[in-house]
Amino acid sequence: MKAGITLLLLVIPLFTIAKEHADPDTAFVRNKMASYQSEADTIADSLWQWAELGYKETRSTALMQDVLSNHGFTVTPGVAGIPTAFEASFGNEGPVIALLAEMDALPGLSQQPSATKQKQPGMENGHACGHHLFAGGAIGAALIIKDYLEQSGLPGQIRVYGTPAEEGGSGKVYMAREGLFDDVDIALHWHPGDRNSARASSSLANKSAKFRFYGVAAHAAAAPERGRSALDAVEAMNMMVNLMREHVPDGTRIHYVITNGGAAPNIVPDFAEVYYYVRSPEPDVVLSLWDRLTTIADAAAMGTETRVDYEVLGGTWNLLPNLTLAAQMDSSMHAIGGIEYSSSEQTFAKDIAPTLGNKATQMVGTQKDIEPFSEVIPVWSASTDVGDVSWQVPTAGIRTATWVPGTPPHSWQAVAAGGTTIGKKGMTLAASTLALTAIKLYQQPEKIKKANAEFNQRRAGIDYQPLVGERQPALNYRD
Repeated sequence: MKAGITLLLLVIPLFTIAKEHADPDTAFVRNKMASYQSEADTIADSLWQWAELGYKETRSTALMQDVLSNHGFTVTPGVAGIPTAFEASFGNEGPVIALLAEMDALPGLSQQPSATKQKQPGMENGHACGHHLFAGGAIGAALIIKDYLEQSGLPGQIRVYGTPAEEGGSGKVYMAREGLFDDVDIALHWHPGDRNSARASSSLANKSAKFRFYGVAAHAAAAPERGRSALDAVEAMNMMVNLMREHVPDGTRIHYVITNGGAAPNIVPDFAEVYYYVRSPEPDVVLSLWDRLTTIADAAAMGTETRVDYEVLGGTWNLLPNLTLAAQMDSSMHAIGGIEYSSSEQTFAKDIAPTLGNKATQMVGTQKDIEPFSEVIPVWSASTDVGDVSWQVPTAGIRTATWVPGTPPHSWQAVAAGGTTIGKKGMTLAASTLALTAIKLYQQPEKIKKANAEFNQRRAGIDYQPLVGERQPALNYRD
């Protein structure tokens, strides 16, 4: 590892102080965060190094559970039939505030904590969505909140949910389906990003599956008439779906990868597989598009004289926003303040920015800022299984600048920054904001009631049904 990178990993100045004379709660959070910084960092660093995929986060979940257990939380592992999922709780009475803690990495995005693209030796996967920081920040916040409840004597319960396989595995959906959030009053979460914002937003609902075609193998040159190509069926399906794109509602996203296309060109493939995602702002639209997708798969099989079946692997609802909670999160984030880079971090940002384009170069420095709050609710062009939680309980989230401004998620640049102190500073801001928000809510139970009233109003008349149906968690979806 280069000396400059080593310095970047070791020097961790605190974020800026937003107010010269912070209120007592802000000061409490700031001081407690400093005392728990090393534990949050250890979680983030360990998960970053392990980079475990969805439903395979065995070391990651064990570390998270151990930290919480050592601090007096009651931990229940293996909830909702998912070996790596857990529930950890502290307190016996009062409002229940839940924190979500994601942990899974993405396949094929191995990267060193470097401003140049360099694969991490011995690693295939990478935390390109920052879930290692998500985990460390949520647990850091939980430890602060526990201390506050003990010292203040206010009634309240804090709960941490270890939520695996957000990246396509829909872990939270199964947890919600099993009723794990039924007694929760408020759910708070955060996500790594390239800017600081507590603005409420929605997201795209999503359904995914692997379509498997079965044909007849034969020698592609000596006996092609004897074969029926499963790969032809996959290509026919993909062609028809691509033609369908002209005739779908605005905001629709459809994407696929061919996960198995055969073994050799001179063998007619008797098996081929394609993995599809369908997204839209409305779950009903996703379901209507899904019916069209399966019809196309059947047609592709018919036209190529093959057979098809498919396995639904994931399905998530859109996020249900809550302006009451978002406003409190925004207030807390402003009380904590934005992020200041050290000289080594500024060098890292300056070096990596050109790999992100001219816009990123202009954005470096905005990590100091917190985006203005607005009651206009945009639709985030991605999907998350937090959406299903948000249809069970009032939910709000934030984003913090864990990546150099201008960095897109699911990129090698996100992995790189997430392995440096830049990532940890964003995690610290997130943990502090979550903790301060929970403290303010315990102090103002009327705000919890207001958030629930808004939740009930937004949810009224809508019949929530999990898009995964009745299937059990797809524990092997990354195989």
